[in-house]
Amino acid sequence: MATPPESPWLTAREGALELVPIPLATVTVRDGRAVVEMHNRAFARARLLDEPELMPLVELFLSSEAHGEERDWQAGATVERRHYRLTMARLPHRAEPACLIAFVDQTAEVRTEETLRREMATDSLTGLPNRSGFTDVLEASIARGSDCWAVLMIDLDRFSRFNACLGSLTGDELLITVARRIKGALRHSDTLARTGGDEFGVLLNIEAGRAEADQVARRIREALATPFRLSEYELRVSCAIGIAFGDGAVTDPEDVIRHAQVAMKKSKATKNAESYQTRALDTAREEFAMETALRRAIEGERLNLVYQPICDLATGRVTGFEALARWTDEQGVHHEPGRFIPVAEESGLIVPLGRWALDQAVRTLAQWDVRAGGCCGATVAVNLSPIQLQRDAIPEIVARVLADSGLPGERLKLEITESALIADPDRIARILTELKTLGVTIAMDDFGTGFSNLASLQKLPIDVLKIDRTFVTGLLTDRDKVAIVRAILGLSQALGMDTVAEGIEAVEVGQTLAALGCTMGQGYAYARPLSPDDAYAFLRARNA
Repeated sequence: MATPPESPWLTAREGALELVPIPLATVTVRDGRAVVEMHNRAFARARLLDEPELMPLVELFLSSEAHGEERDWQAGATVERRHYRLTMARLPHRAEPACLIAFVDQTAEVRTEETLRREMATDSLTGLPNRSGFTDVLEASIARGSDCWAVLMIDLDRFSRFNACLGSLTGDELLITVARRIKGALRHSDTLARTGGDEFGVLLNIEAGRAEADQVARRIREALATPFRLSEYELRVSCAIGIAFGDGAVTDPEDVIRHAQVAMKKSKATKNAESYQTRALDTAREEFAMETALRRAIEGERLNLVYQPICDLATGRVTGFEALARWTDEQGVHHEPGRFIPVAEESGLIVPLGRWALDQAVRTLAQWDVRAGGCCGATVAVNLSPIQLQRDAIPEIVARVLADSGLPGERLKLEITESALIADPDRIARILTELKTLGVTIAMDDFGTGFSNLASLQKLPIDVLKIDRTFVTGLLTDRDKVAIVRAILGLSQALGMDTVAEGIEAVEVGQTLAALGCTMGQGYAYARPLSPDDAYAFLRARNA
């Protein structure tokens, strides 16, 4: 760009330009070159004449003007780390193409925007990138086209409990300390982010194969294994870690994070770091679809109960039935309880499902009494999930159901699992005591497969121990199982409890259990689960 020498004419005209505080200049094109005719001091102070990209922009603008294109044009320019908005407008009535250039200093606005963008991408508590910032970093890694990276999603166990018991300030202090320890287990090239309340994300650069991600996960676990000392508390923190590896077929950062979270969910169950498997997300989506369909089925009462007889092993008479939920969806697809019950528990649908099952089972028993012209001579057993015991007002619901049906509490048996006792033993003890005041029988299901405390078992108002089918199957050929069953029976007799053996598939097994001292049993040797009408007919025929 050429600048003409100073002249009285230029100085006089430039004096008028000095009234404008922003950088201004007039430019014309002579012999194919852009030449500055005059400019103000603000333009000179900004050293915009030295900007190498300026004149090509001006020449492009003026050449486009010659072809009748846009009359005004804007662009950005950066000079000495300052940011300008460049506006060009053609000067009319000029023999040569000429334009007026105005520069508006946007440095403050640009820097404010950059600061806000950084703040929006940063977690205010830990100073780490947040979910948005982590997504940006991951997106840049994906854009480079290399698969030599992995994402780890880390979720702290029991953090909500720490937060509730110790307060949010201690919880924040714990998160900051956890972030420091995880950071110390990573390399300089790795990126750590806080992606949620107690969830962290790590972007690893993989150089020595996928085993490298497992090594980092192990270092993170080891770093968190040392107790945290906060104020007067000593906290032990464990975590679940899910890993998703770079895959050219996955280009959305959110998909990668979702894959790692699916693996993290599996890690919660296995207590080990887990890598994402392609089928895992499909399974998760199937479970979500099942949850939606199950919710509709519960709301529309489109499930049904079947009843498996419980027989006295000494006489063969039916003493009661266990009510079991069954579900066939609107498309006629039958779903096994082993699939939809876990989905119901995880989603919380087990609460309305359990209420429906309890009400339906008691109503059915009351109808059998009406058909029999009095007490039909059987009880009904309904399973209670640990989730129900934690979230629902079980004693109140049971009292209402019994009152509506007119049945005494002695006709209802409620079955709980050992895992229900572990979560909150004191609360469960109070609930069971309240149920006993209603006359309800309490049974512990699948006894021997969990981790119940025998001292707690002695204190709880439990009437029946149910021997799990794993100890019954193969009983005739396995001496160890005989020893286990004998021990359970001895314990139940010492505590004054009845026993029910599950999974009896041969009459000889039932006879052996009776000889060992078992009271009752259920299984295919007696009958499969039956519809309400078939169950009543079986009861009448068996007890005739």
